Amino acid sequence: MSPLRKTALVAGVFYLITFVSIPTLFLYTQVLHNAKYILGPGPDTAVLFGGISEIIVALAGVGTAIALYPVLKRQSEGRALGFVATRTLEGAGLLAGVACILAIVSLRQAGAGAGALVVAQTLAILYARIALLSQSLMPALNAVLLGSLLYQSRLVPRVLPLLAFVGAALLIVGDMGTLFSFWAPVSAPTALLAIPIALWEFSLGVYLVVKGFKPSPITSDMETAKPDRRIPGGAAAGVA
Repeated sequence: MSPLRKTALVAGVFYLITFVSIPTLFLYTQVLHNAKYILGPGPDTAVLFGGISEIIVALAGVGTAIALYPVLKRQSEGRALGFVATRTLEGAGLLAGVACILAIVSLRQAGAGAGALVVAQTLAILYARIALLSQSLMPALNAVLLGSLLYQSRLVPRVLPLLAFVGAALLIVGDMGTLFSFWAPVSAPTALLAIPIALWEFSLGVYLVVKGFKPSPITSDMETAKPDRRIPGGAAAGVA
């Protein structure tokens, strides 16, 4: 397997791992949409599992940028660094959001009661606003940066970067609608507007795993595996 194929495979796997966060939309519902969650009984297993899955997503998201950087910098080092930066900011935002949710769970488990109700509601609102930036705005910037690099380098079929551009535009529309309270953060409009960007990332992950990168002038020296120069028995090359 050539170095280029290995890079594509690792990046594709990381992209597919990021989709483990989808169940958290349902796991967090009891915290974000139940104003009195902190006063209620019952286990917190679902919420804790959701937090763990978002931590995995944060790390996998940064992993995609790190894995792709050696290839992307051949097209534009500045944009490649920008992609690493936005992916890192996205991961940091995810971790900050998880911290808010876990703080609510800790207050509940400690029996803070009605006295902590306002604090819990504030943390839930803070999580929603952090999510708007880290899980909506940052993916749009990621799509523009990565999409432009892949479009110019032709490392993948051009339909994929075009899908990234469309998805980024629609996601920003969804963010603006949420910011100005035209619709709720979790609603039918936001879900529909987020589908293209999700399809872009999932399609890219599948393509990289199954096909790898297409031949390109910027990666010609990475397309063949380096030959194994070792000789059985430990003898040096050229020595009888």
